[in-house]
Amino acid sequence: MAPRWAAAAPFPSAALLLLPLLLAVASAGLSSYFGTKSRYEEVNPYLVQDPLSLGPTAAGSRLPPACAPLQLRAVLRHGTRYPTAGQIRRLGELHARLLRRPAAAACPAAAALAAWQMWYEESLDGRLAPQGRRDMEHLARRLAARFPALFAARRRLVLASSSKHRCLQSSAAFRRGLGPSLSLGGDEVEVQVNDALMRFFDYCAKFVALVEENDAAMCQVTAFKEGPEMRKVLEKVASALCLPVEELNADLVQVAFLTCSYELAIKNVTSPWCSLFSEDDAKVLEYLNDLKQYWKRGYGYDINSRSSCILFQDIFEHLDEAVEESKSSKPISSPLIVQVGHAETLQPLLALMGFFKDDEPLKANNYIKQTHRKFRSGRIVPYAANLVFVLYHCDHAKTSEEEYQVQMLLNEQPLVFLHSNETISTYADLRDYYKDILENCHFKEECELPKINVTAVDEL
Repeated sequence: MAPRWAAAAPFPSAALLLLPLLLAVASAGLSSYFGTKSRYEEVNPYLVQDPLSLGPTAAGSRLPPACAPLQLRAVLRHGTRYPTAGQIRRLGELHARLLRRPAAAACPAAAALAAWQMWYEESLDGRLAPQGRRDMEHLARRLAARFPALFAARRRLVLASSSKHRCLQSSAAFRRGLGPSLSLGGDEVEVQVNDALMRFFDYCAKFVALVEENDAAMCQVTAFKEGPEMRKVLEKVASALCLPVEELNADLVQVAFLTCSYELAIKNVTSPWCSLFSEDDAKVLEYLNDLKQYWKRGYGYDINSRSSCILFQDIFEHLDEAVEESKSSKPISSPLIVQVGHAETLQPLLALMGFFKDDEPLKANNYIKQTHRKFRSGRIVPYAANLVFVLYHCDHAKTSEEEYQVQMLLNEQPLVFLHSNETISTYADLRDYYKDILENCHFKEECELPKINVTAVDEL
């Protein structure tokens, strides 16, 4: 049976020959702007050639030989996932509109997309893709190669996860990546479900009521959707698809753009959906994604980051415990703690610590001004994003360094500490820098709803 668009005017032969090349160019130009739907390889491009490479900076980031790692605490985002049911529904709606187009209208882009097979089903609903399992297995192997002493046989691994299926599967894939040769305290490491830490945002009533479920809190996102930059992209896409501009909106255009990102991340192919967008369009759509992240998970409202202090304090409690055990010459009870959560777990935590903060807030009317912003979610929390704390004990007799040092890695690259502008800090200095959060951020009080009825703008 001929496809429903068969009666449409055919592509010029030159365009047919050039289409694969044009698509490849489109994908290469767009992949830096996929925001939270970015492949992990976008932040570490060397992994495209060798998924087990530790990268060019690995050797330079090591501590002196007199410093031995005591504890590794990692907070991971799950690996590459399928779209959510809501995104799949919107994509199905857009695809159905293209199938309903009059066949006589000569519109190559619309014809190509109508011919594209809509293979996503709502049952996939954000589940981990096969590539997501590979993301986690490879990450585990790279961390084990970077810190062999910590991942040695018979070292205890504490593995915790959000209750979401994609996180549980990511946890299992991480453990599988370490291989059968590492007993890690037992052949089967039980994954502890801990939503209180990995999905702290769900337990914060103030955040849920005043940000998550409050449309007014996203007023900057709404304004940008209706602003001149998005209007220009909307009109361009409508024209390419030969649809009345009234039939499209920012959400449908965004789902078309995200389909380009999903096809690349999940299947490593360049989708025909990518051909609708230029690099300039991609920058606008990335900003739309970043605005949402900024106001919902980042610096937009204090409660976004303050709600993560329960996780932040837990990290330092375990680091404290390791320091005390070391001082008492006891074995470290938890040398490896790996927790798997979401972009929404990591982004607030990094904001709480003060990373990637711009001088001016991201707003609907300062898109141009924010061209070189620090807050780019695709660089911070792509799929398989990871924040790793490594605590070291340094032998005084062999080095002039302080006895306990700490290093932080974001996506396997050393983070520069805000208090010192260095990639290594004494544990005492780091703890002192965050003393206020560690001592004065109380989750229950932070997350308590105000007694009177107020809007997000009034309270936040």
